[in-house]
Amino acid sequence: MSETGIPAPEGDSEVIETDYVIGQDNISKQIGPFGLDIHNPVFVISGLTIVAFVLLTLALQNQAGAVFNELRDWLTSTFDWFFLLAGNVFVLLCLFLIVSPYGKVRIGGQDATPDYSYSGWFAMLFAAGMGIGLMFYGVSEPISHFSSSFADNAGTAASWAPLGGAPGNALEARHLGMAATIFHWCLHPWAIYAIVALSLAIFSYNKGLPLTMRSIFYPVFGERIWGWPGHIIDILAVFATLFGLATSLGFGAEQANAGLHHVFGLPVNEVSKVLLIVGITGIALVSVVAGLDAGVKRLSEINMVLAALLLLFVVLVGPTWAIISGFFTNLYEYARYLPELSNPFGRTDDNFRDGWTAFYWAWWISWSPFVGMFIARISRGRTVREFIVCVLIIPSLVSVFWMTAFGGTAISQIVNDGYQAVVDAPLELKLFSMLEALPLQAITSFIGICLVIVFFVTSSDSASLVIDTITAGGKVDAPLPQRVFWASFEGLVAIALLLGGGLGALQAMAVSTGFPFTFVLLLACYAIVKGLASEPR
Repeated sequence: MSETGIPAPEGDSEVIETDYVIGQDNISKQIGPFGLDIHNPVFVISGLTIVAFVLLTLALQNQAGAVFNELRDWLTSTFDWFFLLAGNVFVLLCLFLIVSPYGKVRIGGQDATPDYSYSGWFAMLFAAGMGIGLMFYGVSEPISHFSSSFADNAGTAASWAPLGGAPGNALEARHLGMAATIFHWCLHPWAIYAIVALSLAIFSYNKGLPLTMRSIFYPVFGERIWGWPGHIIDILAVFATLFGLATSLGFGAEQANAGLHHVFGLPVNEVSKVLLIVGITGIALVSVVAGLDAGVKRLSEINMVLAALLLLFVVLVGPTWAIISGFFTNLYEYARYLPELSNPFGRTDDNFRDGWTAFYWAWWISWSPFVGMFIARISRGRTVREFIVCVLIIPSLVSVFWMTAFGGTAISQIVNDGYQAVVDAPLELKLFSMLEALPLQAITSFIGICLVIVFFVTSSDSASLVIDTITAGGKVDAPLPQRVFWASFEGLVAIALLLGGGLGALQAMAVSTGFPFTFVLLLACYAIVKGLASEPR
């Protein structure tokens, strides 16, 4: 086994012996000043399919929107139970690994040391994990769940309230709305990321296999992972990553455009959104060229500082005591409602379960190859227990506090102050409407726009590094033009989906790619336990 780009295990580790050499199926060419080193057939099939998708969607914009919406509705309504059941499996496995003897296994071998400090490590995994989503949904989702739960029609077939809502009861609607929000942003999404990241890290840094999705399944397929079973897994990972990321980039473009209009009066239309995606993709390309340490790490740390400042501002000038006490109250309410919210069967809140939860789980799963591989690359030297706690528990608590501060402040503005602008604003504008009722709204709104843009950039360049690794057969040092190609097409896919159906099209592709990849992740749960069982502890 060649170890191109992958450090050898340090200390005791059960390395898998195989005759496969990283890059042996690659096509290596020098085209003028540009070098190529691409895996055949993963790069060829995924690249051509995505190019064809972009061209068809742009050529058939009117028809594409209806098709995407029907596809999303069919998948979420037919397989909602499957998404919820799979999400529960991922959480339970992570909790088991924390308390099991497998928690003592060290990523990279028993003598490996961490490549990054806690601050740098945490900044990168959090920024890549769900930065844009927290900005887009931090105010809009708590408000949506609170409003639908409080409404008179809560519990009817037309209602979007979780668990039947609490019609007319403002306090209980608030508790239920925050619990439902935290359910979507707490343990379940981070468990999905953790399973993929840990599997990739163990099979690459401990077992000596390439840093690519197929390596996880060596306990299942053996040497066949180098053939078509592995090709299919890697191609699915590329599709899931690209379309899951495009969904987030589309949300980011919608919110950044709305914020720029709100603060500076810039126009809101498809042209401005396209130009915004093009401009931010250009910034992402600069970060991609700079590399992991100089580009992604530095931007992630800048983002963490900006996010912390905005969060601190909202806590200090907003309902401070309500936010602090609400953090513990919301954790309790989340725990109280968790069994019902995670129940896959016998539910009557179809709109909430299908339109919110099933979509979210598919979205997180479609993001998991990208976020998982990125976290795996930066997590060498951590024990399994340390890894799971830091990837599952700590980001979940930060997400709870973020939602409590932003969503809780918006709900307090409605209940205590009668502030209706935050209710009437469209989803992408709710954050800025909430900030408008606080002091220094021009400055904080501008910081919010900067956060969306930088989260956009960190997600794009992180995904480019990951997709490039997959399509280069596991090489982590493939030629730069390949990363530029993927970073460019991430922006093009987001543009195609926005023009071909808006947010509905973005959601549809996240669900469509997340569905088949759910089967891959369930199989990975078995593979990671098998892999850890053979490691020295």
